[in-house]
Amino acid sequence: MKKLYKFLLNKLPRPLLIRLSYPFKKVAPLLYKGDNVECPVCERSFRKFLSYGSDVAHRENVLCPYDLTLERHRLMWLYLKNHSDFFTKENLKVLHIAPEQCFHKTFKNQKNLDYLTGDLVSPIADMHFDLHDIPLEDNQFEVIFCNHVMEHVQDAIQCMSELYRVMKPGGWGIMQVPQDLNRAETYEDWSITSPEEREKHFWQKDHVRLFGRDYPDWLRKAGFTVTEFDKDAHYAKELQERYRLGENEMLYIVSK
Repeated sequence: MKKLYKFLLNKLPRPLLIRLSYPFKKVAPLLYKGDNVECPVCERSFRKFLSYGSDVAHRENVLCPYDLTLERHRLMWLYLKNHSDFFTKENLKVLHIAPEQCFHKTFKNQKNLDYLTGDLVSPIADMHFDLHDIPLEDNQFEVIFCNHVMEHVQDAIQCMSELYRVMKPGGWGIMQVPQDLNRAETYEDWSITSPEEREKHFWQKDHVRLFGRDYPDWLRKAGFTVTEFDKDAHYAKELQERYRLGENEMLYIVSK
């Protein structure tokens, strides 16, 4: 079963994987019943989480078997729930690029949100478009989410600038990426084109860059003000371990 699970995660196209995940989530929690780890999003506990990631960036005990959250999703959820007005402020206009399944239904049903999703191919997105040229007017959204997208696109600064353009003045957002904190500067090499080599260099077969500690500078180049959310200041190490947040998982809050 473990080999089949790994094959599904790494080989199937993303739209198909999204559809297959719904029946999977009904069975997996039964196999991992316990109380060693907890997902703050679905509020369920388990014996352990599932493993996840490519051969180069594989992690054990990180994927919630019920709602499929990873470290980054759980950290983002805690920020939204405990450190923002996302769930309470009325009439928030939100743009969510590449909407994650673990958030999509909840956000869609929130009565305080005017919620729009966009993606190039995702079957759960409201709109389909190329992020380099967003077909929306300027200054529309108070909140924008765009997570684990910038490592896939041709021109990350252009895509960030487009998100800055459609964000309202005073708006804010979260734009997570895989980040190698051992690197001072983001690594790009456009001569690397094969999926196998891209996985070796950029951690995944469809990545075209690996962001380093300078990622906030990329966001600033696009116009954003950037602040780092310090999870250590708010959550004890024991709770971070129970939630499996990830020691190197950074959360940057952008604003306009």
